[in-house]
Amino acid sequence: MPGEHFFLELEPPEERLRDAPHVVIVGGGFAGIRACQSLAHADVRISLIDKRNFNLFQPLLYQVATGLVSRGDVATPLRQLVGRQRNVQVLLGEVTEIQPDTRQIVFNSRAFSYDHLVLATGSGSTYFGHEEWRTFAPPMKILEHAEEIRRRLLMAMEQAEQTPDSDARRFLQTVVIVGGGPTGCEMAGATSELMRNAMRREFRQLDPADTRIVLVDPGERVLRAMPEPLSTAAQTSLSALGVECLFHGRVQAMQPGEVTVSTPDGERRLQAATVIWTAGVRPSHLGRKLSEATGCDTDRAGRVIVEPDFSVTGHPEIRVVGDLCSYSHTRDGKPLPGMAGPATQAGGFVGRDIAAIVAGNARPSFSWFDFGSMAVLDRVDAVADLRGLRFSGGIGWLLWAAAHLAFLHGWENRLSLALKWIVVVASQSRSSMLLTGMPSQHMGLDAPDAAFPMAPGAGPSIADPGAALRAAMDHYAKSVSGLPQMTNE
Repeated sequence: MPGEHFFLELEPPEERLRDAPHVVIVGGGFAGIRACQSLAHADVRISLIDKRNFNLFQPLLYQVATGLVSRGDVATPLRQLVGRQRNVQVLLGEVTEIQPDTRQIVFNSRAFSYDHLVLATGSGSTYFGHEEWRTFAPPMKILEHAEEIRRRLLMAMEQAEQTPDSDARRFLQTVVIVGGGPTGCEMAGATSELMRNAMRREFRQLDPADTRIVLVDPGERVLRAMPEPLSTAAQTSLSALGVECLFHGRVQAMQPGEVTVSTPDGERRLQAATVIWTAGVRPSHLGRKLSEATGCDTDRAGRVIVEPDFSVTGHPEIRVVGDLCSYSHTRDGKPLPGMAGPATQAGGFVGRDIAAIVAGNARPSFSWFDFGSMAVLDRVDAVADLRGLRFSGGIGWLLWAAAHLAFLHGWENRLSLALKWIVVVASQSRSSMLLTGMPSQHMGLDAPDAAFPMAPGAGPSIADPGAALRAAMDHYAKSVSGLPQMTNE
């Protein structure tokens, strides 16, 4: 039995909403934000709950990881997005339990009642049963992941700049990216631009010819969800950038600075200072908790199987949208893909449907409009499949840029990004190349950081992210051990 929880009693945003139906939306991503906005004029009281106080534009995380843009360009505070909406209250915290029988959730260890519950908590990364690989190969799902990848890339280049050992330089300039989907391809192209071209003028000792980027994928081609001609065009663009594609490759083991991959021709050991993981996603843990609480079904990946209105079987007051749901009520019976477009459309529909229920109006039906898919590969090169219309090269990039600016929240961010992209195209310069995140800098201590790996099998900063912090603390403890101690006497 769950422990006792205190009730969270909050005043409504406006007095007129005191007795209005309470809609709790968990998750401030694409789906959650659009659900909020669709309820702007409904007579409901909305509580938007998220572990972060900002909305993250995940499709551009790879640009944060390679210094093209900064964190402020892809993250917008939730209170700026919907906090001014008169029927919304934004709450920071994590939902840990769902109690459908009493229509309550447990939020920050307190019970919180709802009339309608919308779960839009998205997905995280999966390592297919090898969570120990996470420290060797960070994923790219949250802002901190992207900034850690950028730190590792820049640290490798800084170390390569000051080592006379040519073998060590080649190791430091080698990057392995696991996963050949849109994120992996975009990351490979942007990393190649960073290490081969963008830093050519700033680093005196680095030879672009020593840079090696390997893209590992278990399939037979990159971008398998796209038509084969676009996949071929993408691979051609990546090859022109110097990216090696290792197909039919499955990661079997990792250690610091080394990835073991099985291929039809046998095992291969790829030695690289930086390894990046873009290979798999898993739904939020709330899907499992909801299944345990309601008995609803989930698919093999753990996503909640929902009804045509995104409700849970037997609980019409609970909706699940975005990456957390498995929605197969489409024309072709295929589940909605885990992309920004479907999530945004689902969130908007659920908001309109709840508004119709509250007002006693005719309820809408959901029909997904497939805009297509796209991936950027180079500064002015992308592939796009827009409902059968296929584009590549510069036209593909323009379509990609327009689509991403359209989905991005806020005119300020759109204008800032557009200007930065123009500068990147014209000058190959990067706007966010600061090397931050070193533990001694966090602590404000005069202590060395853990050494970056200079060869496979070494390097506490990869094998053990806490090693540098412990080293700093040990240095601090030794430095103060001989000082006179203050007393209260």
